[in-house]
Amino acid sequence: MTEPTQDSLWQSTKELAEADLTAAAARAPERNRARSHLPDGQPESAAFLNGQPRPEPDLRFRDPALEPIWRKVQTGERLTRSDGLTLFASPDLNGLGAMADWRKTQLHGDQAYFVFNRQVNPTNLCVLDCKFCDYAHHPLDPKGYAMSIDQVLAKLSPELREVHIVGGLHHQWRFDYYVDVVRQIRRAFPTIQIKAYTAVEIDFFAKIAKLSIERVLETLVEAGLDSMPGGGAEVFSERVRAELFPKKIGAEAWLNVHRIAHRMGIPTNSTLLYGHIETHEERVDHMLLLRELEDEAPGFLAFIPLAFQTGYSDIVKRGPSAVEDLKTIAAARLLMDNMPHIKSYWVMLGEDTASVGLNFGASDIDGTIFEEKIAHAALAESPVGLARERILQMIREAGKIPVERDALYNIVDRYPIRASEPGTATGDIASTGQVTAPGQVVAGA
Repeated sequence: MTEPTQDSLWQSTKELAEADLTAAAARAPERNRARSHLPDGQPESAAFLNGQPRPEPDLRFRDPALEPIWRKVQTGERLTRSDGLTLFASPDLNGLGAMADWRKTQLHGDQAYFVFNRQVNPTNLCVLDCKFCDYAHHPLDPKGYAMSIDQVLAKLSPELREVHIVGGLHHQWRFDYYVDVVRQIRRAFPTIQIKAYTAVEIDFFAKIAKLSIERVLETLVEAGLDSMPGGGAEVFSERVRAELFPKKIGAEAWLNVHRIAHRMGIPTNSTLLYGHIETHEERVDHMLLLRELEDEAPGFLAFIPLAFQTGYSDIVKRGPSAVEDLKTIAAARLLMDNMPHIKSYWVMLGEDTASVGLNFGASDIDGTIFEEKIAHAALAESPVGLARERILQMIREAGKIPVERDALYNIVDRYPIRASEPGTATGDIASTGQVTAPGQVVAGA
C-alpha cells in the first residue's frame, strides 16, 4: 500500500462531511439517536445536603449590571451574547458565582461528580505542530514514543470505570491500529467504559483511511467505543487558529464530527482552551456555538474549560488567574443552559481552584486519571493523578456531596459529606461494580 503524503493527509474532507450529513438525513428519523443528557425534572432529595432543595437565594450584587441577568436566570430566560460579555466584564465575582451555583443546584442539587478513571496517551508523535503543545513531538524526534497494544493494556485494571484515550496523530499508524486498541481493551476489560479519540483524531482517521466520519465512528463503536472526549476544540476562532494551530481542524469540522456522533447516539464532551491570546468575545462565541449544536443535535455530557498552561511555548508569560478560571466556569454554566455538566478540571486548575469551582457552577471534578501527560508536558503544577480519597476530600472541602459516576454519568455510589459518617446504601453496586443502564440512577442513591 502506498504511504499517504503529508499533503494528502490535509486535503479537505468537505465532500465526505457533506456525504455524512446527507446519509444521516436520509435515515432520519429512524437513525437519528441524538438525545439530551440533561437531568429529567428536579434532583431527588438525596442530592441535597439537607434532604430538600435550597430556597432561591436573595442575592445582592455589587455590580448592578448582573441584576437583569439574575432575573433571566430566575425565570429560565436564555442569556444572550451581550449577557455573556457582561459576565466576563463584571468585577462581582461572588455575585457571578452565586448565580451559577444556584443554576447548578437546580440541575444536580449539592452533588459533585467524579469518576475512577485512567488516561492513556498511546503516542506523542504527531504530524501537527500546534504552537501551544509541549506534548507532541515531530516523527523524527528521539523523545517521541509509541506504545504497543500490550503496553496500553498494562496500564489498565478491572476496577477502573473509564479509560480516556487521546494522543498524537501518528505518521505511520493506520486506522486499523487505533480500532484494535479499542477492540483489545474491550476484550481484556469488558466492564471498563471506553472514552476515546477527539474530533481531531476522528477527522484524521477519515483522511488516512479514506472513509466518511460516520463510517469511522461506526467502526469504533463496533470495536467497543462508548463515548468521545471533547479535546481539540481549542477556541473556535479563525484568528486564533491561524496564529496557534493552523494545521488542526477548525470549528466547522470539529462541530461536524460531534454533530454526527450525537446523531449516531454517541455521547461526547466539549472543551475550550482559554487564557492565551483569545478574547472574552471569542470565549463567549465558542460557548454559544456549543450551545447551538446541543440545540440542533443534543449529545454532550459535559463542558470542560481548559486553563492554558504556559509551558515552554512563550505564547503568554502567565496563564489565566484563579479569578479568570472561576469566571469561565460560572459563565459557562449560565450561558450553556442545555449543557448537562460543567467540569472544574483539577488537572488544569490545580486542586484548590478546582474545589472552589464546585461553588461556581461546576458539577464535576473529573477523576483519578493516574497518569496525565499532555498538560504536564506544558508544566502543569497539579499531580499527574489523584487517589479516590483525595478526590473525595476536595469535594467535601467545597461543601458538596461526593458522587462517584461512570463515563456516562450513571451513579455508582454516593458518599457522605463527612468522611466519618457511614456510606450510603447502594445495593450491590460497591461489591459487584455493576451500574444501571444509561440514563438511570442507582435505586436509593
